Amino acid sequence: MEESSKGLLTQVTQFWNLLDDLAESDPERYENFIQQQLKEGKQLFATPEPQFCLQTRILKPREKTLFINVCQWKRIPAPQSATHPVPIRVGRPEDISETSGVYTVIDVAYHSDVLQAAEKDQVKKDQLIRMTMTCIEERLQFTLSHSYHIAKLKIKGSIQKMKQNLMGIQNDFTDLKEKVKKELTLEQIRNSTVSSPDHFPLLTLPNGQSSDKAGCLIEEICSTETQVEMKTPTYELKTVKDQNEKPLIIELTVELPGIHSVSLCDLSVSEDDLLIEASEKYRLHLNLPESIDTQMTTAKFFKEKATLIITMPLLFRQEHLVL
Repeated sequence: MEESSKGLLTQVTQFWNLLDDLAESDPERYENFIQQQLKEGKQLFATPEPQFCLQTRILKPREKTLFINVCQWKRIPAPQSATHPVPIRVGRPEDISETSGVYTVIDVAYHSDVLQAAEKDQVKKDQLIRMTMTCIEERLQFTLSHSYHIAKLKIKGSIQKMKQNLMGIQNDFTDLKEKVKKELTLEQIRNSTVSSPDHFPLLTLPNGQSSDKAGCLIEEICSTETQVEMKTPTYELKTVKDQNEKPLIIELTVELPGIHSVSLCDLSVSEDDLLIEASEKYRLHLNLPESIDTQMTTAKFFKEKATLIITMPLLFRQEHLVL
């Protein structure tokens, strides 16, 4: 232990002497070096930030609602080019029980450049979302619904839990300090010296608390070029009014040529938007002009005409009837 301590002290002393010599012989290079280290250190300790939240459903192994917190994180590398895979970090799924039922939350993270590009182009954003869902299916052995919508909340759950999940931070900092005292010797510190700024040591969590089974920071999936572009079908959206010209029902008629069975259609409806997907051929996402009652919403598929008709009673009309 004493020899390891002396060896480490010698290395540190040599490093500082090199910095002193560099500061005297080449101040500009020394300044650039320091600034580069500060920049890399800032990136290393950056935390993930929530961008938007997706809501969909897990179909297998057990059907339930799924929320996906899509976050930006500077520690995730940006894609090398448009043809290279897009790096993504997937956190552990967390089941949360509330009075309304049980749902699952999964946190994922991309480099900020990836999400900024997606926000500027709806097609790219949809491709990124589908890529995210595919990655979750492959990594966690889930079967997800092809339907989704972006929730009003920016994040489901707490930001603190999201950061702990993606970064692998233990809940109890006291336990972490005790672990470091017991297990992190000077020899381990010396052996974990970083040889390249592109790599950095990670704290090892206790058994059962590792951030993912692979133990790595980045998982790569196919680039967005492999995604199939879905067409927007022809549709008609109209509001049915009563005798006093007050809105009563929203009716949506969608033409789906080539779709011969309702089993090929996937419908997701919330109070303020609607999503239809049909056999990875058609996709229609609409923001509704009025809040609707999802419990009273009905849909009929006419096979001969390949037409889907959705009837959505307005939410406030139902509330008035109760009163």
